[in-house]
Amino acid sequence: MASSPPTIFAPKRRKALRRRMACLQQQPDAPRYIMDDMVDDVLDRLSFLRHEPKRALIVGDWTGALARTLTAAGCSVECRDPVLSDAPLDEVAPYPFADGFDFIASLGTLDTVNDLPGALVHLRRALADGGLMIASFMAAGSLPALRAIMLEADADRPSPRIHPQVDVRAGGQLLQRCGFADPVIDSHHLDVRFRSLEGLVADLRAQGLGNCLARTGAPLGKAELARARIAFAARADADGKVTERFEILTLSGWAKPLRPPKF
Repeated sequence: MASSPPTIFAPKRRKALRRRMACLQQQPDAPRYIMDDMVDDVLDRLSFLRHEPKRALIVGDWTGALARTLTAAGCSVECRDPVLSDAPLDEVAPYPFADGFDFIASLGTLDTVNDLPGALVHLRRALADGGLMIASFMAAGSLPALRAIMLEADADRPSPRIHPQVDVRAGGQLLQRCGFADPVIDSHHLDVRFRSLEGLVADLRAQGLGNCLARTGAPLGKAELARARIAFAARADADGKVTERFEILTLSGWAKPLRPPKF
């Protein structure tokens, strides 16, 4: 019997973060540069590959931009959110999906599921033969400045405050393990400058990138917060801003029919 995946993330916290993001995104100046970048990247890849889907599944794009673009091109689009749903709070809810899609995009969701291989298997099964999946999410190498700042703030009692993340090598192994053909794995980064620690944290919350670990550290007290602000200021450039990096990993693969064995 296969063992259950370890519980790294808390589904209830994950849903709460997503709901808070939905509220914060109602503000007219809400940041959405991470999702905007993912959507633009998906459209660039589709254009380069000359893949013109007729039936698509989009998971996690809360801006609706990808669905609007594909719909305008004559594609029938189904949008799902694996967190903001009435499905039970399990790891791949509301997986499994229907099948027969010739394109699936999963944006900003797979980095906080406990059973990542299981989620990818469901996506693979939802593809029609010849279908393409593109999945993008935050990757290893993200938030180096904030990680260092939090370590200094916690001093001799470090707490888990930022998620463990998948790197390029592990992403490639996952795609092959889950049955995708012709896998492509790559990453790119966005560098964003912040004038304050509070501004950085606000951007993370508004884009659903907060902490949803099952075991979290204690909240920052006054002393820890003061150390965090000092650590942030120490990293500021001549303009008083700190540059933070967001690394985005993209996994893509095809569903191809299995060839019958040769005798």
